[in-house]
Amino acid sequence: MNEQLLNELKSIIKGEVHTDDDTLVEYSHCASLFEIKPKVVVFPRDEEDVKNLVKFVDKYKTEHSELSLTARSAGTDMGGGPLSESIVVGFQKFFNHLPTVVEQTATTQPGVFYRDFEKETLKHGLIFPSYPASRELCAMGGIVNNNSGGEKSLQYGKTERYVESLQVVLSDGNQYEFKPLNEEELNKKMAQNDFEGELYKKMFNLINDNYDLLQQHKPKVSKNSAGYYLWNVYDREKKVFDLSKLFVGAQGTLGFLTSANIKLVPVKKHAEMMILFLHNIDHLGEIINLVLPLQPDTFETYDDNTLKLALKFFPEFAKFLGTKGIIQTGLQFIPEFMMVLTGGLPKLILQIDFQSDDRAQLDKDIAQLKEKLKPLHPETRIAHNEDQEKKYWMIRRESFNLLRNKVKDMHTAPFIDDFAVEPKYLSEFLPKLNAIFVKYPKLIYTVAGHVGDGNFHIIPLMKIEDPKQREIIPVLGKEVYDLVLQYHGTITAEHNDGIIRTPYLKQMYGEEVYKLFEQTKQIFDPQNIFNPGKKVGGTMDYAMSHIRQSW
Repeated sequence: MNEQLLNELKSIIKGEVHTDDDTLVEYSHCASLFEIKPKVVVFPRDEEDVKNLVKFVDKYKTEHSELSLTARSAGTDMGGGPLSESIVVGFQKFFNHLPTVVEQTATTQPGVFYRDFEKETLKHGLIFPSYPASRELCAMGGIVNNNSGGEKSLQYGKTERYVESLQVVLSDGNQYEFKPLNEEELNKKMAQNDFEGELYKKMFNLINDNYDLLQQHKPKVSKNSAGYYLWNVYDREKKVFDLSKLFVGAQGTLGFLTSANIKLVPVKKHAEMMILFLHNIDHLGEIINLVLPLQPDTFETYDDNTLKLALKFFPEFAKFLGTKGIIQTGLQFIPEFMMVLTGGLPKLILQIDFQSDDRAQLDKDIAQLKEKLKPLHPETRIAHNEDQEKKYWMIRRESFNLLRNKVKDMHTAPFIDDFAVEPKYLSEFLPKLNAIFVKYPKLIYTVAGHVGDGNFHIIPLMKIEDPKQREIIPVLGKEVYDLVLQYHGTITAEHNDGIIRTPYLKQMYGEEVYKLFEQTKQIFDPQNIFNPGKKVGGTMDYAMSHIRQSW
């Protein structure tokens, strides 16, 4: 950005405008394998700053086509979503006021860390149930824009179910509210002779004219973060039209979120977890079919490599518990350490968590599951309280964060980290997936995920600076996604498209639906101001040319 433009930008922003190298380098990375250095990082102080930013880029976009705006909250995205070569807009510095909670709805800003958000909701006995595993690191803006899900999504669904309304700054530089509209309200919007009216008319026609096509291509899995959720906007039966459903998961490509109203649920009083240790996956399909009818709150899994990591770096897992916590947790890990010593480490660990306000119902659920599993003779353990459950949740939630920091000269390479297929296919799908990885015997990777949703996170560890290692990425990625789509799954259940998966969207949805994605982007953002190259227009060549090569 030239000096004249930069000076004008600084003059219209009350917040902060940074071009120093330390800031630019910091904002060149997220939790992905990419490195893209922005020209400027802006921290808007309020909604007026956000509006002025958009108007600034709109004003100069024709003359300076490279100008764009990419939103960022906590930067925990694993697909490169918050990275840009132009202007990164950081919401965490000023858009971070604690949420207000009225009845069962929280109003939040995008820069609020989830950990702080939850502390406030728990004061009211309420919780936002679709928090991701990165709950200690992520922020609410990323949760909404990625349509995040996590361990409780099996029972409660994803973020899209809990967004009641959004405040969004669009490409004309004005802020709008998006919420469910009935038929009369929709007609009033479409009758407006302004940008908002045109937007509603065009989006209604696009969705209504292609309604059957969109419903046909809606992913069949219970969790999906791929593409624009055009199939969710219009409920013909109820005659409700809700563009907030389109912004959830849109990854900041249609406009900038400034505030969200989020529905909450009451916290249940009691919990009990059954842990299953599987030394092979021969009966995994049967186990899933036995567990799901009992409707557990969570049904999680991780593999032997993840468990080995936890045991090897146990002090790092336990350090935040304090001295007493480390000792208590260490004692609880003794059985797992003994497994290593005796060579009996399981191939897969399953966590099945039941929660209820009725203690007797929990006992009944666990007893039923024990009885159903008896013929399969799995090795089981029961965690009766929060302290006993803690070590398993530490492994499940913190393993990726530990991988990012603890594996010598190898680095996490999340590029096949979030696919999902319907659980009914897993007993057939997983052996075929394993056959793909057998072809890469030197590749080290961990597996964790939400087995109840058929959602798996596979994180390879690679010497990413080695060109031969980087060559594996597009080849292995295509093999895995070809298999996923063969089983009618999704290439991303939680983590969104970003740089790494946008190139596969046309394959996943087909040409017709992908063109509707392109038209949607054009309607909302005709100058391609917001986060270009994500959702539409991204290529594998661009992704491969921006892989990070040093840490």
